[in-house]
Amino acid sequence: MKLIVFDFDGTLVDSQHVIIASVRAAFARWELPAPTDDAIRGIVGLRLVEGLARLAPGLETARHEALAQAYREGFSVAQADAAGREVLFPGVPDMLAELAGAGFTLGIATGKSRRGLLAGLERHALGSLFMTLQTGDVPPGKPHPAMLLRAIEAAGVAPHETVMIGDTTFDIAMACAAGALPIGVAWGYHAVDDLRAAGAAHVVASVAEVVPLLARLVAGPAAGAR
Repeated sequence: MKLIVFDFDGTLVDSQHVIIASVRAAFARWELPAPTDDAIRGIVGLRLVEGLARLAPGLETARHEALAQAYREGFSVAQADAAGREVLFPGVPDMLAELAGAGFTLGIATGKSRRGLLAGLERHALGSLFMTLQTGDVPPGKPHPAMLLRAIEAAGVAPHETVMIGDTTFDIAMACAAGALPIGVAWGYHAVDDLRAAGAAHVVASVAEVVPLLARLVAGPAAGAR
């Protein structure tokens, strides 16, 4: 294993409160019934317009685009308030630093816009750790494998040398389609049973379990016999 690709929202950062608030504000602006919190969490990871289209089916494409713009505006306002920003899940900086120090190449594949991702990485001083950043600006988005395959190509590795770590079924399905090893995380926005059903080879219960799991996988079966 050479390349470890992470999802962002729900995997490295807990942003559900600002995402939910921004979706609700966008729907209120257009006088549409507000989706439930569970429904909103269910579309995290998709490209923005695609996710909003799932929450408001039947609308014209222009209305989905308008909803997306209202979401972006609300998200920017929320992020301007320090109390409303996303926070790193506990242990994430140390985990990433340990993986980078062990020689793994790190990347991100997210439905978030590149602008939003760069702002988040800068805010948390994580940008220097990642060799490749793949975002929702370039379609198709998750669960299509294109985003992950671009990361694999940028890193100059093979799919079987790649691990995808994410909290949604979209991450797992993308990894399976790309030929990478799918690992789910239990602290994110989709249920563990759903991650396993989507094809997750492993599901970690805490950030602290990521490095030991990868160490065992790299060592291989022989390590358990010693």
